[in-house]
Amino acid sequence: MSSVTFETQRAALADVVAIPVTPFAEDGSIDQDAHRALLRRLLDGGIRILTPNGNTGEFYALTPQERQLVTELTIDEAGDSAVILVGVGHDVPTAVASARHARELGARMVMVHQPVHPYVSQGGWVDYHRAIAEAVPELGVVPYIRNAQLYGARLAELADACPNVIGVKYAVPDAARFAAFARDAGLERFVWVAGLAEPYAPSYFSAGATGFTSGLVNVAPSVSLNMIEALRSGDYPAAMKVWEQIRRFEELRAANGSANNVTIVKEALASLGLCRREVRPPSKPLPEDERAEVAAIAAGWSM
Repeated sequence: MSSVTFETQRAALADVVAIPVTPFAEDGSIDQDAHRALLRRLLDGGIRILTPNGNTGEFYALTPQERQLVTELTIDEAGDSAVILVGVGHDVPTAVASARHARELGARMVMVHQPVHPYVSQGGWVDYHRAIAEAVPELGVVPYIRNAQLYGARLAELADACPNVIGVKYAVPDAARFAAFARDAGLERFVWVAGLAEPYAPSYFSAGATGFTSGLVNVAPSVSLNMIEALRSGDYPAAMKVWEQIRRFEELRAANGSANNVTIVKEALASLGLCRREVRPPSKPLPEDERAEVAAIAAGWSM
């Protein structure tokens, strides 16, 4: 399959790639109505690419049936108004089944979560992604890279075998390493998405990224869009003004090894009355004495 057919998907990745939360009902199940309302809020706010089953959606805390439900709800709610990049992962058969399910529902792309395994070899990384990409040749495939040991040449090797590997969500917190990796893999060959969201977007854009992921976008879509507009026009001072605006919120999310990454987002949404604050283990809701600061930040954005 020629890469020409993936132009729509490539263009879609060069944007704010929203990672929606998965809201839970009082009984602990997925709150489908709240989920649809939050998705609608993102779409109405101008977001054009959604990643169901991303890390902000608590991918690893959902059952296989729940991950299917999240995919179905997202594709149904978005209709033609957004491109859907479905998160898949775990063992190869599970990832392939999820990717095929996404394809059946009309999704155009899948994001492959980093292999969660204590022993990942470079060649094994290629084999893992190749098995998934070859199973769905019609879908654009976006590896989610958090492995600082991986060489850019390995990504090029994967794409040589699988032309549907069209973009990369790069989430190693090192802008110099990203710049080198992208050039070793092929800067023009892939769409580079800054996978560590707004805090890293300006430095990664300066090195070649054209999109960034966001969990904050659940709370304030306009803030994320302001940043990408500044970055697209090369206005780094304007982008850094947004960076200053979101700095504290993102520092709270990143603290203690990102222990409260999703917790802070849900707390902000709860403070705005948009969903319950509950997260699943191994995450934990924010203690009561820490909630006021998050609420104040969210209130400031929604003015």
